[in-house]
Order: sequence, then C-alpha cells, then structure tokens
Amino acid sequence: MLADTSNQTFLLLMLNFLPSPILGVFSAVLLVLNVLVLGAMILLMALIKFFLPIVPVRRVIDPVLNGLGQAWVGNNSFWMALVQKTTWRVEGLDKLSIRGWYLVTSNHQSWVDILVLQRVFHRRIPFLKFFLKQQLIFVPVIGLVWWALDFPFMKRYSEAYLKKHPEKRGQDQATTRRACEKFSVVPTSVINFLEGTRFTKVKHDRQGSPFRYLLRPKAGGIALAINAMGEKFQSLLDVTVFYPDGAPSFWDLLSGRVRQVVVLVNEQPIPRELIQGDYSGDAEFRARMQAWVQDLWQAKDQQLAQLHQQYPAAKQTDYVGNQQKTAP
Repeated sequence: MLADTSNQTFLLLMLNFLPSPILGVFSAVLLVLNVLVLGAMILLMALIKFFLPIVPVRRVIDPVLNGLGQAWVGNNSFWMALVQKTTWRVEGLDKLSIRGWYLVTSNHQSWVDILVLQRVFHRRIPFLKFFLKQQLIFVPVIGLVWWALDFPFMKRYSEAYLKKHPEKRGQDQATTRRACEKFSVVPTSVINFLEGTRFTKVKHDRQGSPFRYLLRPKAGGIALAINAMGEKFQSLLDVTVFYPDGAPSFWDLLSGRVRQVVVLVNEQPIPRELIQGDYSGDAEFRARMQAWVQDLWQAKDQQLAQLHQQYPAAKQTDYVGNQQKTAP
C-alpha cells in the first residue's frame, strides 16, 4: 500500500473524479485489507506475547507491535489521501514530540474523529491508545489485540456498588495504575473522550447540556487516568475537532465527501493538585476535578462558536442527529 509521490499524486487526481459510490467501495476494500493483513500480524504477535509473558520476549515483541500500530495508521492515512480532496487546518503540533507522554482529550461527533486524530498525530506523538473498560478484554480476538498493543484497561466501580462494598473503594485506582505501569519507560499517548459518546442533538437535549456544541463532560474517567499516570504525563493535549460542512458519517469519509477538517490542539499542563486524589471518595477533590473539566469544556464550546463564525458554511447549520444539516 505504498507508492512514490508522483504516482500518489496521479492516483489522487484520478480517484477524485470517480463517483462517490466507487470511491466508497475502493476505500472499504483498502480498509478491509489493512485490517486483515495487519490484524493477522498483530494477532500472531499477541499470541506469542500471551504464551511467553517474559521480559526478553516483550522487549522484542512490543516494538514490533507498536510499529504495526503505526503502519495501520499510515495505511489508513494513505487511502484517505487517495479518495479525499480535503482542506486541512491543523494548529498546535509544532512543539510535540514522538518521545513524549501525553493525555489527549477531544470533543466527539463521529467515528471519523478517530481516524482524523490518528492521522493528525501520526508520528508526532506516540501511537494513540484508548482507556478501555476492563470487561472489553474478554471480547473475542479484538480483546487480545488491544491487550497486545498495551491499551490500558480501566476498572471502575459505581458509587452505588461502593456503598454496598466499601472494601472495594480505591481498588479501581490500584488496578488501573498497575495496568499503566508498563508506560513508565515507554513514551505513551492516551486519549479520553470526555463526553463518553458521540454528540447528537437528541443526546444534547436529553441531557439538558449547558453547552451549545458539546455534551456534558464526564470527569470520572479522566480522573482515573490522571491518577494512574499523572506523574508521567508531561501535558494535556486538549483537541477541538470541527467539520465546517457538518459532522461526516463514516461512509462520507470512505466515499471522498469530507471537504474540510479543522483540528486545533492546545497543549497545557495538568494541574499538580489533580494528580493524586480519590475521585469517588473525596468530595472536595471531586469538585476540583469537575471544575477543571468544566472550564476545559466551556473554553472548547466558545472555540467552536468562534469556528462557526469563521466558516460561513457552518453559520447556518443546525445539529440534527449525528449530522449538521444546512438550515433552509
């Protein structure tokens, strides 16, 4: 799936003239091939790592797995370039390092967000990893792949459960911290979507969200991530993703209909007073964490409002479902 620059430019010009359905099928085929080929290689490495869980094997296998993860992102970026004629506005990447430790958070509107973020951060920061619920490790095949790629699995107890089992309080933090111990010497980027789900108008209205363009943020997950790795994270990358023509569907991406993407990255320190604390058991600490997250989200909502003003196509849009549709 590699080509020299001249051939890629030639293909790019050709493919942009093809009908959208043909582009969609072409992209889907490349995506499936990427999954099958690299997925099989990752799964093979995962099985070796699972059955030979010793340090010398990990030292050999882990760099290979990270390389396969980077190859996955690179291949996806390649077919996206072939079928899209997208204008990208990306800001805030200049001072980032592939050797750094970052906590990344972003607003979330579409499954396209994940591929956009992977493309933007490709080889600028370490391969993006998601905090996953611990139950997901038991998903057939893919759970093993996530485990092999060192995606951290979080164990969270509800407040109702902790009231019935107070002896479990603090164990979720200890479990997540142990899951992240491997990152103490390996540069790592971990992403957390504070909204917990994709934005839709229905969800927005159901929540009674105080924000115009965002759902209410959930502070519990990011609190657990900071508690587990706060001493290692050198900064927070607060990302705003904006689509001037409306949040695209995954088919829009496959079929070459994403014309503009804006990604603004704001690097900022994680407050020292939030690195250690019991989010579930300490009401004062919980209030401080929630206030910090609310401030992040208030600033992001204002930034999105400014972007709607800057892009005329976005000014007259109404949010409908997971799409922004131009008002009549």
